[in-house]
Amino acid sequence: MAQKEIHEILDDKLAEVRKNASADKLFLYNGGLYPTMICCPETLKILDTFKARSDDVVLVAYPKTGDNWVGQILTELEVASGKYDEEERKRRQKNEKELALFPYLEFGDPEKFERLEKLPSRRIIKTHLRIQNIPKSVFQQKAKILVLLRNPKDTAVSYFHFAKGMNLTSSQKTWDEFFTDFINGEVPYGFYFDHIIEWNKYLDDKNVMFITYEEIKEDPVLGLKRIAEFFDFSVTDQDIQSIAEKTSFKAMKDRAPKTHGKVGETLFRKGLVGDWKNVFSEGQSEEMDKKFEEHAASTKLGKMLKYEVYCKN
Repeated sequence: MAQKEIHEILDDKLAEVRKNASADKLFLYNGGLYPTMICCPETLKILDTFKARSDDVVLVAYPKTGDNWVGQILTELEVASGKYDEEERKRRQKNEKELALFPYLEFGDPEKFERLEKLPSRRIIKTHLRIQNIPKSVFQQKAKILVLLRNPKDTAVSYFHFAKGMNLTSSQKTWDEFFTDFINGEVPYGFYFDHIIEWNKYLDDKNVMFITYEEIKEDPVLGLKRIAEFFDFSVTDQDIQSIAEKTSFKAMKDRAPKTHGKVGETLFRKGLVGDWKNVFSEGQSEEMDKKFEEHAASTKLGKMLKYEVYCKN
């Protein structure tokens, strides 16, 4: 019997969670919250057994900062760069489909790491994990890491809708309640500003690149060129233009029913910059401003977020 694809697995799990409304939606592991729907303690316990390769393409992003979008961009760049012949292309597609790889390091069953070993290079590895939880081999092998950031107000709003749609929180939880959880780091993967603070230590690491959601939205072609150059993807300007069009929000949302099943309805909502203005109260906006000032404003990555441009009325 053929293995299910990831979106089919997620659809099944989502239906299961909705049927069992009283089940625990989150679990605590090593002081952090994780979604029961897609993570399990057994996998987290053996994360460090993951064997990174020096040519792995690693994407690190806090939830709802644009990782699904940028992950697809990386996949398209890798395919265009590979220039595989028809036989090799089919082999790679068959391998990935048969292995039913969960797209994030921390997702899925413990046996996934054995399946990861069988994947051909270059592998695209994604994770929401904080630095201290990322497998040590990623740094030991000097794999190149793309760190994706997004303005915290849009991140919070997108996270709220995602959490509701995926039943990561109670369906009765209001935006006001979620905002309180988010601002206090009581959501899966913790306090967003901690991620920003921690990655500041890697600013001078030549194997780490930082980019923002807003930067790519403003100029997708330039953003894709920067990413391609960092990972040494051999692509033409025509490839870049084609991928920018193929990975536009509208194009990905239109394909979502086929590529992501029912989960696509939650993953692809608006894809806008500045939607927070329709949701935040004045008090919430001021509270987020204060948190940003306290934790990230003075850091280089905090400045990269252009908070004054994207998070002020």
